[in-house]
Amino acid sequence: MVSWQGYIDRIIIRKMYKNSWNAPVLELRQKIENNVKKNARWLRLPKNIEVLPVSVGGLPSEWIIPLKSTRDKVILYIHGGGHFMGSCNTYRALAAYIAEASNVRVLLLEYRLAPEHPFPTPLDDTIAGYRWLLNEGISPHNIVIAGDSAGGNLCLASIISLRDQKSPLPSAVVCLSPDTDLSWSGGSIKTNANIDPMLTVDVLSMIKLYIGNNDPCHPLISPLYADLHGLPPMLIQVGSHEIMLSDSTRFADKARNAGVDVTLKVWDGMWHVFQSTGLSLPEARQAINEIGVFVKKHLGV
Repeated sequence: MVSWQGYIDRIIIRKMYKNSWNAPVLELRQKIENNVKKNARWLRLPKNIEVLPVSVGGLPSEWIIPLKSTRDKVILYIHGGGHFMGSCNTYRALAAYIAEASNVRVLLLEYRLAPEHPFPTPLDDTIAGYRWLLNEGISPHNIVIAGDSAGGNLCLASIISLRDQKSPLPSAVVCLSPDTDLSWSGGSIKTNANIDPMLTVDVLSMIKLYIGNNDPCHPLISPLYADLHGLPPMLIQVGSHEIMLSDSTRFADKARNAGVDVTLKVWDGMWHVFQSTGLSLPEARQAINEIGVFVKKHLGV
């Protein structure tokens, strides 16, 4: 059953986003930044969190550090935004909530965006961020890679690429509403079109800016079409009302069939990356706590 806060937030989300996805890229980027400013009172960082700027191979990223965390364990967080928007500023609060719940410091990566930097640049940046951590002396067994939406896509594509390169893989993966099929063949694109309060097919067309002239079914563009054997344990969270619901359910099924340890949680009545709404939403709070438990289990915190 959806909380009363969820019903209210759903109305607000629909008003803020539902009919705005056919705007120019720069306008959409600014809209997201403005929305974060407007909702700053609901997205306050936890008091025990320190934020430090860091250059990750020239990418202006951030450390999100719980004051009592150790230095040897890290969550590499890859933000969402359809591959064409999003920043450390817009995802700092969500990264901080996850850091607090896990008691693990988060490296929030500011990767380059389409259309200025289409595939494979954002994926290359994600892999470079992971390798940067290894070069800093962090063991792969002490890393969880996490991300939402497009960031979830990049998380999955990066571990597939790393596996194929026979590179050491992270301990686990956390994906929030990942887009795993950029050919948009999932059934929920149609069945959830009228109940998704946030996304429309317009935003799906915007993601073509990332694909460029490449095949949308390329396994590093759409991880659903990759060989999924040998991947680390995964937690996937998704809302039941998302048009991209089937991206998560189909990927989880295929990964399980390939022998991957997958925990899939479908949150009733929730929308795309509802966790970013803030801790005032009970479902977001519960989902973030679930992430914390998963991370602690796999990093031995």
